[in-house]
Amino acid sequence: MRLVEATFHKNSAKQVSEVVAAAEPVSYRLFEPDESGAQLLKAFFGRDDIQKFVDELQQACIADDIFRILILPVEATIPPLEEKKETDPDKQRRVALREEIFEDVAGGAALSADFFILTLASTMVAAIGLNENNVAAVIGAMVIAPLLGPILAFSFATALGDHRLLLRAARNAVLGLLAGTGASVLISLFLPINTASHELMSRAVVGLDSIALALAAGAAAALSIATGVSSALVGVMVAVALLPPAAAAGLFLGAGEFALAGRAALLLSVNVICIMLASQAVFAWKGIRPRTWLEKRAAHQTVRINLGVLALLLLAATAIIILTPSEILPDLPSSP
Repeated sequence: MRLVEATFHKNSAKQVSEVVAAAEPVSYRLFEPDESGAQLLKAFFGRDDIQKFVDELQQACIADDIFRILILPVEATIPPLEEKKETDPDKQRRVALREEIFEDVAGGAALSADFFILTLASTMVAAIGLNENNVAAVIGAMVIAPLLGPILAFSFATALGDHRLLLRAARNAVLGLLAGTGASVLISLFLPINTASHELMSRAVVGLDSIALALAAGAAAALSIATGVSSALVGVMVAVALLPPAAAAGLFLGAGEFALAGRAALLLSVNVICIMLASQAVFAWKGIRPRTWLEKRAAHQTVRINLGVLALLLLAATAIIILTPSEILPDLPSSP
């Protein structure tokens, strides 16, 4: 349920009234304009599929200087709404508004001191946890690491054809991964690596099951964002972690174990590629696209190019996994 409040100039009142009537909200009220000509609309919707209404409302007020839409979640209503069975399967699927998703993922494309502090802190926790075979510390590093945000922001920006957000998200993802890997290299200079640690050595093992896991987790991450159930992201962070393989690659690299570092880097690459590939597929399935026709055309081209590149990268990673000689794979010690 959502409450939509729109402020617009009275000259747009006729178009706004037509849009509201076609959208069939549960209830709405159109207030009289004030002395400056500003008018207020409040519309309450019990269903989730109001993207079309919001888009048409923007189009109706596109020339308005004072135009502003507020979209507020409604937790409950008295009396409660009657259950209405929806016959259209597209309307049965819960989809968050494009603007709501943007607010959720835009933070992942913001470069700030907090981003680097969290990355460095989680790298330290992950590196020590991996080296000491401390499962709790590794899981804690997975949860606090902010690296999943830029990856999802990149996929969402691709779906919208928003090149500015796309570049910002890519910058954050690359800088975050480089910061995590670089910090773990420095840690390895003071902390000799423990090759008897199951947690550390397991990050140098990559199989086809790693691809399946990353694809499933990437789809779950995008679905949790697209449906507004962002609390599920914590589980995704644990299921397919980005920071532990980056930290493991840094530890191996600093210790001169280049073969193991390469395998950890391969696992990291597989995770990133699969998350992006699966999340873009989910965003496309959920119908998340720009508002105007020209923007949709540009976004469609961006999505096609990006999916093609990701598919080729995944194919190359799969070939490496299958064709890499088994003798460079580490012998895992038994788990304590």
